[in-house]
Amino acid sequence: MSVIPPDGMRAACPGRRILRLALLALVRDSKSGELRVLLLALLVAVSAMTAVGFFTSRVSLAVDRQAGEVLAADLRLESRQPLERDYFRMAADAGLRFAEMSTFPSVAFKGEDNALIAVRAVSSDYPLRGRLKIADQAFGPARETFQLPGAGEVWLESRLFAQLDAKIGDRIQVGAAELTVTQVLDYRPDQGSQFVDLAPTLLMRLEDVPATGLLQEGSRISHAALFAGETAAIAALKRQLELRKKPGQRIADLRDGSPQIRSAIDRAGRFLSLSALATLLLAAVAVAISARRYVVRHLDTAALMKSMGAPQRLVLGISVLELLMTGLLAGMLGAVVGYVAQEGIAYLLRDLVHGELPRPTLGAGWLGILVAVLILVGFALPPLLQLRHVPPARVLRRNLEPPPLRYMTVYGTALAALVVLLGWLLRDMELLVYVLVAIAGMFAALTLAGWILVRLLGRFRGKVGVSWRYGMANIARRDRDSIVQIVAFGLGLMVLLLLAVVRQDLMREWRASLPADAPNYFMINIRPDQEEALHEFFVERDMAPPRLVPMIRARLLSINSIPATEAVHSDRGREFIEREANLTWAADMQTDNILLEGRWWQPDDGGEPQVSVEIDLARALGLKIGDTLTYDVTGEELTARVTSFREVQWDTFQPNFFMVFSPGALDDSIGTYITSLHVRRDQRSMLADLSRHFPEVTAIDLEALLDQVRGVMDKASLAVQYVFGFSLLAGIMVLLAAVQSTLDERRYESAMLRTLGASRRIVLFGVAAEFTTLGLLSGMLAAIGASVAGYVLATQVFNLTYRFNPAIWGLGLLAGALLVGVSGTLATRSVVNHPPAAVLRDG
Repeated sequence: MSVIPPDGMRAACPGRRILRLALLALVRDSKSGELRVLLLALLVAVSAMTAVGFFTSRVSLAVDRQAGEVLAADLRLESRQPLERDYFRMAADAGLRFAEMSTFPSVAFKGEDNALIAVRAVSSDYPLRGRLKIADQAFGPARETFQLPGAGEVWLESRLFAQLDAKIGDRIQVGAAELTVTQVLDYRPDQGSQFVDLAPTLLMRLEDVPATGLLQEGSRISHAALFAGETAAIAALKRQLELRKKPGQRIADLRDGSPQIRSAIDRAGRFLSLSALATLLLAAVAVAISARRYVVRHLDTAALMKSMGAPQRLVLGISVLELLMTGLLAGMLGAVVGYVAQEGIAYLLRDLVHGELPRPTLGAGWLGILVAVLILVGFALPPLLQLRHVPPARVLRRNLEPPPLRYMTVYGTALAALVVLLGWLLRDMELLVYVLVAIAGMFAALTLAGWILVRLLGRFRGKVGVSWRYGMANIARRDRDSIVQIVAFGLGLMVLLLLAVVRQDLMREWRASLPADAPNYFMINIRPDQEEALHEFFVERDMAPPRLVPMIRARLLSINSIPATEAVHSDRGREFIEREANLTWAADMQTDNILLEGRWWQPDDGGEPQVSVEIDLARALGLKIGDTLTYDVTGEELTARVTSFREVQWDTFQPNFFMVFSPGALDDSIGTYITSLHVRRDQRSMLADLSRHFPEVTAIDLEALLDQVRGVMDKASLAVQYVFGFSLLAGIMVLLAAVQSTLDERRYESAMLRTLGASRRIVLFGVAAEFTTLGLLSGMLAAIGASVAGYVLATQVFNLTYRFNPAIWGLGLLAGALLVGVSGTLATRSVVNHPPAAVLRDG
């Protein structure tokens, strides 16, 4: 049926009539297979993108809050001098919560025993983020608490109990005050934010500090103001503090949170983006194939309209408007489905963050509509442009075809749409270029491999039965369509294999990077003269002595002889140079570091000091290979040349540093050692012995961080499986679109064969043989592509070790034969069952 207005076509049609014609065309075409597939493919793509978009908009703030636990706040202002009360009034006016903390060293006495302590006096609202953990006995099982020590009470870390030979209920002397020990302090959220704390913590009320008489003129004390609240208000307060803070005052925000948690969350986000990206690509392929068949089926309608006087712009306008309405419909429905679906992701990841997730913004919903329109413009509009040039004479001669489009029109539009979509999804120019090159290479490789396989297939036709010969002949005769189908099937199967099998391998490798015996304690402040004694301590207890890593504190003075305060312009860089940094030296690079640029030093390099810099810090400081850094190391200046940049895998919980120097550069400097080790629960009593034998050594419990990182891994795996469902649907859309693309030709061929005497059984078996062969070829290419893609993703994107899985080959061939063979045969069964007379009469 043609869409022709009753008043004729020679008169100019107003916009309302074009809209009416487009609506009529949409209603009519909604009953056809290609438009349904196109609409479903768009719906799946929009649903996946908006689900991930809605969820990430919710979780980003919540993750920031969780990362803020290592600060016990969202924002922190630290100073050696008392903080002005104006800062707290500003926070109150902005509707923010705030707390105070004062930290200073002292000595605690119990009878004849004494121990060096770090007193942390806090106000009643501490902590603003996270929870304290307490225990009823030293090194015993811990529990979360919302409470703080009462007036005249203190909580002590476990090793203080060992050093003072104390128990709960005892009274200890701190300065002029006598205080009662009421709990064991097992964990405080910000205990990792001051990594070089040298003494165990005594937690007390801020109101009890004056009674100690310890704070006198010139006392060594650190003050901190803690703030928490809505992101916008925190950002506004930070800007005000940056303008008003005085010299010596330092602002710490979420970027100073735990790099281990941040690294794990970044990897989880990459896995989610990978699933969404796969869905997007598959949906785009399905739309492109469906649009191609849509144009073929509308050639006659366009020719009839033009033969009756319709101008080109009307013919094209109706189709474009119909396509736009389809995109808007898919965008709105997909946004609704995505909003509902993100609740499922939020449920799976409910333990990733503490507390309620904030509601999502509407930005992801508008993104869904934009995704639908961009996919249509990039992958459906180019073939639609052919309708403008359909010759009217096609009404009489159906073999007349419109001239082919220029390659630049087809591929340039698709590439532009893909760049926009991937640019939003990845938000990393370097990674965007990398992905685009990978996609182009993948399509080129699949196309070339498909062409070679189709050519080779013709040699086997004479060696098989009738049905297989017919199926292979169809592949060889429709070589161009067969190559397109192999590419489409291969891409769909490759992505499904990548997400179903390779994803499991990647997730397993990620979990393996943090094994059950990962270090759960850091030990710091180990003196060089204690190295041998500490080694013997662990040997006597049948524990493997940990590797000691040297560390020294130093301050960056200049970069390329320019004062650091003048050479550094980024906020993070300025914060780095305002405080002392932890430096180390090593002959070999650690296994959890990756060399990105430059070279590692060799034994024959000579005596010039060299330094390797962590890549993110290098960017913050504006460094390049060959620059020189001058440090103040215990009063002596040390200048070293930057020879390499490294990426550090912080989530391994091994001792890692932003700055690593070459051997010999810091040998004459007096520093300490740090190490990390795994302590089983049944070995925790060893920590009490450690405190007695080495009272200066500080053991920092990392169990809470480990639990958070493992939680991120587990929940990310579930979320990726959830998003994988959208990729599976998109893959099915590709299969349906590829099958739909040749239905008309198959219907005619079936009618001709049955008219010439072929039974329906032979024709059906021939179709099954064709799709099974296409499935096997596609499955083989998919297995190769998934293996290569898995290796690249593991090594280049996720920094993991990848082991090729031989099972992927068997699964690829089996999935190809079953999915493509069975679905293709079932989808074309109606073609075989169609009466030949009706086909030949209509054709």
